[in-house]
Amino acid sequence: MPDPILQEPLYTQPGHLLRRAQQISASIFHDEIGSQVTPMQYAVLCVLLDNPGVDQVSVAGLAAIDTSTAASVAMRLEEKGLLSRQVDPANRRQRILTLTEQGRDLLRSLNDAIARLHRRIFEKFSPEEETQFMTLLQKLVDVNNHQSRAPLTTARSRLAAEAAKNPVPDKV
Repeated sequence: MPDPILQEPLYTQPGHLLRRAQQISASIFHDEIGSQVTPMQYAVLCVLLDNPGVDQVSVAGLAAIDTSTAASVAMRLEEKGLLSRQVDPANRRQRILTLTEQGRDLLRSLNDAIARLHRRIFEKFSPEEETQFMTLLQKLVDVNNHQSRAPLTTARSRLAAEAAKNPVPDKV
């Protein structure tokens, strides 16, 4: 009989199950993608595809990773020739990131592998279960975003926050 110290057995705790699900997802990602890019590098490339010419801090928010991690990921992707980093003329401490043609080609080439990854993750789910799981997972992430050490920010909310910090003076 288990010791009653734990109120919930480890294997039924949501945090443990979420960590295991992430482990499984990362393992399948590496099976399908190999060593071309990591899951975090893939996320940054996808953010740049949707937000060309965005600054490095915004990439961090849009990929929900901390800014120092975003900087090191960007440097590795630049070394691989998948993105370019340029000093922002408006803020010399900031870098503007742009997906290179090689980066676009890589994303195109990964489409089939990402589709296989998706199929493998949900192979034992019915279409209804997959939809329900994804809806609930999205809700879990959305309602708890504020508790993350690196919360997801949208381009629109980032621009609004920057505008609030640097208001444009009224014209007289």
